[in-house]
Amino acid sequence: MAGSTFGKVFRVTTWGESHGTAVGATVDGCPPGIELSEDIIQADLDRRKPGTGGAASPRKEPDQVEILSGVFEGKTTGTPISLIIYNKDAHSKSYTHLKDIFRPGHGDITYLKKYGTRDHRGGGRASARETAARVAAGAVARTILATEGVEVLAYTLALGGIKAAQFDPEAIGKNRLFCPDLKAAGEMENKIAATKKQGDTLGGVVEVRTTGCPAGLGEPVFDKLDAEIAKALMSIGAVKGVEIGSGFEASEMLGSQNNDSLTPDGFSSNNSGGILAGISNGDQIIARAAVKPIPSIGQEQNTINVAGEPVSITIGGRHDISAIPRIIPVCEAMICLVLADHLLRQRVNFSSAER
Repeated sequence: MAGSTFGKVFRVTTWGESHGTAVGATVDGCPPGIELSEDIIQADLDRRKPGTGGAASPRKEPDQVEILSGVFEGKTTGTPISLIIYNKDAHSKSYTHLKDIFRPGHGDITYLKKYGTRDHRGGGRASARETAARVAAGAVARTILATEGVEVLAYTLALGGIKAAQFDPEAIGKNRLFCPDLKAAGEMENKIAATKKQGDTLGGVVEVRTTGCPAGLGEPVFDKLDAEIAKALMSIGAVKGVEIGSGFEASEMLGSQNNDSLTPDGFSSNNSGGILAGISNGDQIIARAAVKPIPSIGQEQNTINVAGEPVSITIGGRHDISAIPRIIPVCEAMICLVLADHLLRQRVNFSSAER
């Protein structure tokens, strides 16, 4: 399948399906000498795996990663890194009755139109299960960024219409929704419980902050850093919108309000989200991803089957109430992939210029 590779210098290809034998990633372009172990990757995977968070699916996957190549004696070798995560808790029979039915909100009908066939077991390649491979690859990218002092942190900004009113970094690790506002987190939990009883699902907003990113990353014109971030986040199945900095609010501002004044000590504000003309300016990079409600709901819905006949369905099985919070490490991973790629591209640019 084309379109499964991301990046130009730091390149990641993910593979596998929801109910296949395994999912995984091949990482090419990672510099040699970077400390890397399965434990380092596992730390990020444990935050994404099923059964994590108040809105999570009961599917229990250990998501235990194995490094098959590219690492020797605890350090990367510069050769392709192959990562594999075996599927251990796939219940394919739960989807047998949906084999010839198109689920509303899913990619069932579009995959069939494109390929003439589809894997109906949990959505196949279109499943959120694919994101485990992204998180594993993103952990490799994170180790590269750490050598430059770059840190990426994502958290729940809003869920089910309830928005965090304050940002307390210490609160993020104190609630299972990874929300920086403990009061809002409690309200979100209540909303999840009520929505679950209704057989429905919730959407929300994830915000990602990157600190320590050097100025100068980004390639004009089509590979602008903010364009790459938008593409990276939008490539996540549940994401339907992306903002950088002030985002859509900028459309309601005056130029005098939106401009970030420069001072000897830096920028006076950060409406740009740390990116100007597609190039990082050294300030915090702030991006937000709008996450749609999970389309698999317990309420009866109208749809059609492969013969074009109207039918109604109620989707059972094991599904999340919201993609949040499990999508949070996925958003972090995609930002890490973008920044690692552009950091290495910048090194290539300087190396070429010095010659």
